[in-house]
Order: sequence, then C-alpha cells, then structure tokens
Amino acid sequence: MAGQQGQQREQVAVVTGASSGIGAATARRLAAEGFRVVLVARRAERIEEVAKEIGAAATAQVLDVTDRTAVAAFAASLDRVDVLVNNAGGAFGAESVADGDPEDWRRMYEVNVLGVLHMTQALLPALRAAGGDGADGAGTVLVLSSTAAFTPYEGGGGYVAAKAGAHAIAGTLRLELVGEPVRVIEIAPGMVRTDEFALTRFGGDAAKAASVYAGVDEPLTAEDVADTIAWTVTRPPHVNVDLLVVRPRAQAAQHRIARKP
Repeated sequence: MAGQQGQQREQVAVVTGASSGIGAATARRLAAEGFRVVLVARRAERIEEVAKEIGAAATAQVLDVTDRTAVAAFAASLDRVDVLVNNAGGAFGAESVADGDPEDWRRMYEVNVLGVLHMTQALLPALRAAGGDGADGAGTVLVLSSTAAFTPYEGGGGYVAAKAGAHAIAGTLRLELVGEPVRVIEIAPGMVRTDEFALTRFGGDAAKAASVYAGVDEPLTAEDVADTIAWTVTRPPHVNVDLLVVRPRAQAAQHRIARKP
C-alpha cells in the first residue's frame, strides 16, 4: 500500500479527468490509500465538489490537458509528484469511417493522445525525482487506454485510433525509461458503465447511451477500475504491471457480450 511504500514521505498522485467517472473514483480511492491527490479537470464546479468530498487530502486544479502552456505552468506549481494517472479522455461520435466528422477525430486524438503526452512530458522530471528519493522508490506513469486499443469495431474508428495511440505511448515510454526509477503501467478497461461516457459519445442521446449496456449483467463500474488502478500503483516499487486488461464477466471480447433478452 501507499503507506507501506513511503512511510517517511507523503506521496502525491495527480489524476486527470477527475471531475467524474473513473477519474473521480480513482481520486477517492488513492486518497483512501494515503496519497495526497491533485485532481485535474476542466470543470471547476465539479472538480471542486469532488475535492471537497475527499477532504484535506485533495486539491482541485482546473486544467485542460490539451493546453500545453497551461500544463507546463501546472507542472511548475507542484512540489513533488509520485504518481500520474492519465485518465482524461473520451469518445465523440459513433459514425463509420466513411461518415465520421474529422473534428470529432481531432478532439479524440487531442485529449486521448496529446493530453497524455503533455502531462507525461511535463511531470516526468518530478516523477524521476520522486523515484530517485531512495533506492526502493519509483515514480509511476499510468495510462488508461481501452480494449478498443486492440480490437477495432464498427463506428469506433476514431476512438480506436486514439486509444491505440495511448497504448503506443505507454509501450514506447516503458522501453525508453528502462533502468530509471520510473515505471509505466497501462490499464485497458472493457465495458464500463459511467454517468457520462456513452452519453457524451452519442451527443446527449440518453436512449442510445442506455442501449450500449442493455441486457448486460453488471458492466464494470468506475469504482471497479479505480480499484484496479489503486492495486497497480501500490505494488512494491520494483513491480511493474505493464498491461492489465479488465472486463466485466459478461464481456469475453469487444464483440462477444452476453445480453439478457
């Protein structure tokens, strides 16, 4: 656990996209594990509510991860960072490749890929320094990708491409940092039911969003994924969980989902 890894120092975790869903659940869980958590998101009111709920262990920071200048300023304001959870992302649109809106594809690439790049580049010096605090220390970069990164599906071209990009960042970074006191973890969730993901993808169409989960016995929840994230980042510093795929029992693959009538 966090306290077992770093009894002599307070560990700091930065969680992006922390105003709702998996990000908010992860911030709550890491705070419970003993981390000081910096919650990052664009929506001031929402992120402040989550930070207030967590209490003294949480700090809210309004930030758009696609804004490189703002990310650099944010990084400069931190005194230390032990864990970076690159959770900010999203899917926009479900049209075919032939009919997809290039602007939707651009938005997905910017947040899912360039957002990860901006945050990782800006915080890597602090993560290296955290790992160098002691012989047993390690900074941690965690990338939340998706099973979509590995399996294309109709109507998912832009999201699949973006998450494949996030997967490529994690794998490449791990190779480039080998031998340094920084580990790189990738979590790839399958079907997760949150309040906003599908609703955002379908432009606020509640019926279409609900149809994604229709008949599925217990899709994953945000708390399920947060639990997985917390487990990986609280392993002993010499343990690197390269890639962990987590799905609900009802989903065997991207296209193989058990649905009740």
